[in-house]
Amino acid sequence: MPDTRYLVAAVAVSAAVTWALRALPFAALAPLRASSTVQYLSRRMPAGVMVILLVYCLRDLPVTEPRALAPLTALAVTVGLHLWRRNALLSILGGTAVHVALASTVFAH
Repeated sequence: MPDTRYLVAAVAVSAAVTWALRALPFAALAPLRASSTVQYLSRRMPAGVMVILLVYCLRDLPVTEPRALAPLTALAVTVGLHLWRRNALLSILGGTAVHVALASTVFAH
């Protein structure tokens, strides 16, 4: 078994590395907030991420089959709720609820 000094040193090094890794993002964040590139990305990325998720989720959807109606209806409800209320949480929850309800009842296999 290693001696006590070795164990204390190992714990101290581990604690220092853990602290540094947790503090690093906060230290790097201050200069990034003033960057025009980061400000541009913060305005454009949410929509871009949603488009990527939409394409990913619907890429293998057979739109000519009846089972495609559940996700397409949920998508329409999500878009409609968002255009109506401009509330992302309401839109996501509403679309998810419609999809789950349709997929588990109307379009269940």
